[in-house]
Amino acid sequence: MREVRELIGRVADTDVTVLVRGESGTGKELVARGIHAASPRRDRTFVKVNCAALPAELLESELFGFERGAFTGAIQQKPGKFEFAHHGTMFLDEISEMGGALQAKLLQVLQDGEFARLGGRQDVRVDVRVVAATNRDLESAVAEGQFREDLYFRLNVVCITLPPLRQRRDEIPALTEYFLHRYSEHYNKPAPALATDTLRLFAEYEWPGNVRELENLVKRMLILGTDAPIRRDLANAIAGRTMPVGPIPALQTIEPAPLAVAPAMAVAAPAAPVFITGSLKDIARHAAREAERELIFRTLQQTRWNRREAAEILGISYKALLYKIKEAELDKAS
Repeated sequence: MREVRELIGRVADTDVTVLVRGESGTGKELVARGIHAASPRRDRTFVKVNCAALPAELLESELFGFERGAFTGAIQQKPGKFEFAHHGTMFLDEISEMGGALQAKLLQVLQDGEFARLGGRQDVRVDVRVVAATNRDLESAVAEGQFREDLYFRLNVVCITLPPLRQRRDEIPALTEYFLHRYSEHYNKPAPALATDTLRLFAEYEWPGNVRELENLVKRMLILGTDAPIRRDLANAIAGRTMPVGPIPALQTIEPAPLAVAPAMAVAAPAAPVFITGSLKDIARHAAREAERELIFRTLQQTRWNRREAAEILGISYKALLYKIKEAELDKAS
């Protein structure tokens, strides 16, 4: 990570395009923001666009804007994100998910600094420093024809690769302490004392979601006021035990009182839970998804389903939250 920081310092004061690579949750956006903050463009706009969050048609209008009458509903001209980032920095996250037609248009911007809005007849000139990020193997995508080779070389002028959290486990205690302090102040909640077993499990866990997963687990601990559910889930994941699919146990904040039954009355066994099987990574990903779903659900309850406020608390964009709500099938009715 010191090498990563030194590389950021070396490229920040130039205008070269930077490709940030690493697994999901390793901090690619933080690298992009670090490059911007250390560059001569620091006082200008930093614009982030997630290329996987929008369909190709919407992504094109989001990036490049459109003219009035370009399509049904285009009642007035709308500038794109590239125009908002003029003299600043554009961060294109998940660049590998961009469609072929858009890749060609992006290549033109990188080469000539020009593009045309949707329905436009004149080119728009911009001065934008581009930082792109991906968690995919772009070389394989190029070989399979899913990503343009010329765009790959244009983006890959300088490459910064972030190691996963499991390769830098000595950082976990410091990161945990940082997130506990940060979010205890944010939520105005006392930080729970972490059990020794919890810290041991943190050190042994593989962290498929990397630093973001650790951050979300800390948020979950603060909201629940205990680390017991996390300790249970991590122990199951590390042991490779199957995990039940269904209602999230930690959502039941009040434990139901035990049923009063006559001594001679046989208690029926609970219905067998549905189990998933697979690799340890699959199980860990499932645990991470469930933890994320629970955190989103509790935050929505806390904000009385004000999704913009919830997105701010969770530290993600409003559009990203809407996507996650839909993906997790969370709404007021359910």
